[in-house]
Amino acid sequence: MEPDLGVLTATEQHAYRLLVRLGGAGAGELAAAHDAMTPGEAAAVLEVLRAKGLAGPGPVYHPLPPDVALGDVLLSRQQSLEHARQTVAELSEDYRNHTRRRSSEHLVEIVVGANVLRQRLRQMQDTAKEEILWFCRANPLAMAGPENAEENSALGRGVRYRAIYERELLERPGELDSILESTAAGEEARTLPALPVRLAIADRSLAICPLVPDESRGFGEPTAALIRSSELLDALVALFESYWERATPLGHEASRAELQQSEVLLLSLFVSGMPDKSIATHLGVSKRTVQRRLDRLMDLAGVDTRTGLAFQAARRGWLASAPADLTRQPRP
Repeated sequence: MEPDLGVLTATEQHAYRLLVRLGGAGAGELAAAHDAMTPGEAAAVLEVLRAKGLAGPGPVYHPLPPDVALGDVLLSRQQSLEHARQTVAELSEDYRNHTRRRSSEHLVEIVVGANVLRQRLRQMQDTAKEEILWFCRANPLAMAGPENAEENSALGRGVRYRAIYERELLERPGELDSILESTAAGEEARTLPALPVRLAIADRSLAICPLVPDESRGFGEPTAALIRSSELLDALVALFESYWERATPLGHEASRAELQQSEVLLLSLFVSGMPDKSIATHLGVSKRTVQRRLDRLMDLAGVDTRTGLAFQAARRGWLASAPADLTRQPRP
């Protein structure tokens, strides 16, 4: 099936394609090439094509490039659709918020299915105004990190992102590179050996938390709870903050003047417990190079053991948030 140009009727599309093949035509020539069109109808459709910027003036009409004439129209439609999508997301959240005030049953909503869960995660980010908190476990349930196109858009409008990643996730091909791209865009990322649950929280007013444990995923569709402002939500926020305090920073958040950026990343992965071989794979260097760089860091820290290096890294603040990060409040 031929693609639909979207802003032309089927008759206008066919007439334009004939005009392109002919290289130019008057009403009589176009009608002769089109079995079901009279000269009068051909003259009318040629005028329509001229009005839409797809043909030059008659009596012999010559085709003009469609991308010039239709590009702005299609761009405008794309922008309108994006605006409509965000409006629907905002209205849906407004509906749920007001419904919640009328009935306590709406404090927790159960959603079933990966597609529905993915849609809710996207809506949550589209409507966020201040902050997103995220527990990212290995084996994503509904949406892998590279699929999360909403994050860049939210970061661009000033939403703060804080994400904690399980160490196993960092060891998967391409995941660490994706995370570092996000930190370069403004995400604050940390890592821990394991996380208790999957969790996403927006503006401390809405949380999404899957209910089915990983070992049961093969028995049915993913099921999650949408939790709105309540003591349960406050407890989930506190859970996130407690894990955030003891997680190891990744990427740009960990940068210090004493260290090169590559050393900061290496130190982050080392302190998180990743073995030398995995660190070497992610940094694209040999295992011996990793060991040599760790030796340099031990010299810089004035210690002769890796345990001492981890202690000195914490003591010197090499992996701690900068003061601005500790005191920064969510943006209005």
